[in-house]
Amino acid sequence: MLDRIARFAIAAPRQIIGLAVLVFIAAAVFGLPVAKSLSAGGFQDPDSESAQAIDVLTEKFGESGQKLLIVVTAPAGVDSAQAREAGTDIVNQLQRSPLVYNVTSPWNGPTAGAPDASADLVSVDGKSGLIVVNVKGGENNAQKNADTLTDEIVHDRDGVTVRTGGSAMEYAQINEQNEKDLLTMELIAMPLSFLVLVWVFGGLLAAGLPVALGALAVVGSMAVLRLVTFATTVSIFALNLSTALGLALAIDYTLLIVSRYRDEVAAGSDRDQALIRTMVTSGRTVLFSAVTVALSMSVTVLFPMYFLKSFAYAGVATVAFVATASIVITPAAITLLGPRLDAFDVRRFGRRLLGRPEPTPKPVNRLFWYRSSKFVMRHWLPAGAAVVTLLVLLGLPFFSVKWGFPDDRVLPQSASSHQVGDILRTDFAHDPATVVPVVVPDARGLSSADLERYAAALSRVRDVSSVTAPTGTFVDGIRVGPPAGATGFADGSAFLSVNSTARLFSPASDTQLTQLHEVAGPAGRSVEMAGVAQVNRDSVDAVLDQLPLVLGLMAAITFILLFLLTGSVVLPVKALALNVLSLTAAFGALVWIFQDGHLGALGTTPSGTLVANMPVLLFCIAFGLSMDYEVFLVSRIREYWLNSGAARPARPTAAEAHAANDESVALGVARTGRVITAAALVMSLSFAALISAHVSFMRMFGLGLTIAVAADATLVRMVLVPAFMHVMGRWNWWAPRPLVWLHDRFGLEEAGEPVEPVEPVSSRDPQASRADEIRLPSGAEPVPAAAGPIG
Repeated sequence: MLDRIARFAIAAPRQIIGLAVLVFIAAAVFGLPVAKSLSAGGFQDPDSESAQAIDVLTEKFGESGQKLLIVVTAPAGVDSAQAREAGTDIVNQLQRSPLVYNVTSPWNGPTAGAPDASADLVSVDGKSGLIVVNVKGGENNAQKNADTLTDEIVHDRDGVTVRTGGSAMEYAQINEQNEKDLLTMELIAMPLSFLVLVWVFGGLLAAGLPVALGALAVVGSMAVLRLVTFATTVSIFALNLSTALGLALAIDYTLLIVSRYRDEVAAGSDRDQALIRTMVTSGRTVLFSAVTVALSMSVTVLFPMYFLKSFAYAGVATVAFVATASIVITPAAITLLGPRLDAFDVRRFGRRLLGRPEPTPKPVNRLFWYRSSKFVMRHWLPAGAAVVTLLVLLGLPFFSVKWGFPDDRVLPQSASSHQVGDILRTDFAHDPATVVPVVVPDARGLSSADLERYAAALSRVRDVSSVTAPTGTFVDGIRVGPPAGATGFADGSAFLSVNSTARLFSPASDTQLTQLHEVAGPAGRSVEMAGVAQVNRDSVDAVLDQLPLVLGLMAAITFILLFLLTGSVVLPVKALALNVLSLTAAFGALVWIFQDGHLGALGTTPSGTLVANMPVLLFCIAFGLSMDYEVFLVSRIREYWLNSGAARPARPTAAEAHAANDESVALGVARTGRVITAAALVMSLSFAALISAHVSFMRMFGLGLTIAVAADATLVRMVLVPAFMHVMGRWNWWAPRPLVWLHDRFGLEEAGEPVEPVEPVSSRDPQASRADEIRLPSGAEPVPAAAGPIG
């Protein structure tokens, strides 16, 4: 297939480029408006207890899971004429809005059916009043309604400051901020990446090729995401991934293909043959890598929350576009450019400007990566032990991870939601975010006494300040007054409200929630709980419950694909172990910085927790990208191993096989080291641009991926892999006989140039016969043939 694609690209390059331009235009026209169809939610499990409770609260009690909170502050206090006029005006407009279920505030207490509710809606100093708005729209659309209400109604009055917050406004501001951050990320990543590409590729035209492919992949994935929105809900954060991943993979794959093409031309092949040879070798590696990355990322679709599902849609679509463009458009562009591929070589211009001579090609054994690999293999124990120890130490903070749920603190302090959250946490006696709503879905036949006994039992739980039931308010098991708040009976269901003094996401809050669940329901009826604490627990449980299946599938996919590539069962196990190890540093950094607050939390506000979805997502993406580099390196090493003679039926001595293995590793690293390092540098720039995001968990995501990619491409790929493969020797390529048969039938083999005998290299093996010497791929250094068979 790749041979035919290469020949077609050689025969019709203009037609392919023209079609690509048309696809780009069509995808851009259809896909660019996708942001308007995406949602900022998706962190909740739709089948969880909290989701079911929220459905009942919304349908029967008008208690939305997404609230808009408005803080009205007046220097003269909430009872002043200015505050009352402003508050009453806002409440009246909200009550008339079709986007609102109901409104509660200090200025409309009696009409809300909650005579004592106003006490909790006034700040301790009496200067601020809180308006609680139950917004329609649910998790997916409430943020848009909140944004509309804010634009129409909420603004400062004469001497009165008005600020909006609450979960509905948080999502709206996260959505808006994410769109701004996406543009900023592109403005940062694209120029920096292009500068690095100019340095790596040399020619300006060659450097522009991966940028063009990346742009095509980004708009193509946007078009796919918009199509997906017609069938299901998609998260706005999928755009961040498609942008960063599209550019990064386009650079990876183009760099691999162009580098191999230049090696083939430098080795003496004519341009057409060099391109065909490149596509059946490096093109095969690109396709194999793309399948591995796509399958690794696709497993996030198994999680119930659409935030994680969306990354599967975006990841698979982006990888598919990049891979297709790389194997179809890249050879066409190379053919069309011809010798102009190396035109406008900035490096050559710089050397002339500085009066430096043109560099002469070095033998492979004088290249840095060859010599560094030989050094590592000679000193495999101290080098390997040092890197493993470093990665493990960096990863130790992850063992103290605490999972949380995104709240207003993920936004910058300039955001009104963050400001309102700070006011509620510090200036009000009760933070609405700590309230635990309790729903009795089937309350038919329950007496007032049943509900009172249940409310009294709930009020005895530690750190519960009060419980509001349909029949009254309870403190420490005693009824202290009438109901306070929107509780009661509706359509055969009952609703109670538990007010808590436990700090959200703290061990006390988690213990309290457990103890609330341990209280038997009224007359043995089942109950369901909602609130931020319960939503957080349900979300974390949904992730952790699916995690074994997701990790197991990723491991199985990786093992099978690498076995089909290498024919070995040892190398897939090695890849799994080292890839997991390379992620330890990233996870430890996330906990140390964003959870524990070191380094100023990189300008964010630490809440003492990590958003549960992000490390899982980071693991899936970084694992897939790690396999990207693994495929690049191992496929080239395998080329040299097969051509060394040690893999042939004649059995060499153990020492000869080990020497052939070490030489294959060194040559493979030498030929791919620069490509992997350059690709990782550019990919790191793409992900590092996410660190500029103002939403803290996206900043965390960008830093984690940057560290993971950098650690994998350097410490793991260039130190641990050579050290491990040196220790294992010819056992790197071992598999049980049934699996050897399976690989012979179904393994992924190249269909490139035939292997032909060449003259032996006497300086390496004077005794080798012509029949024992195997021709290496173009541009490769010969490896001494082994003298005997290997099993």
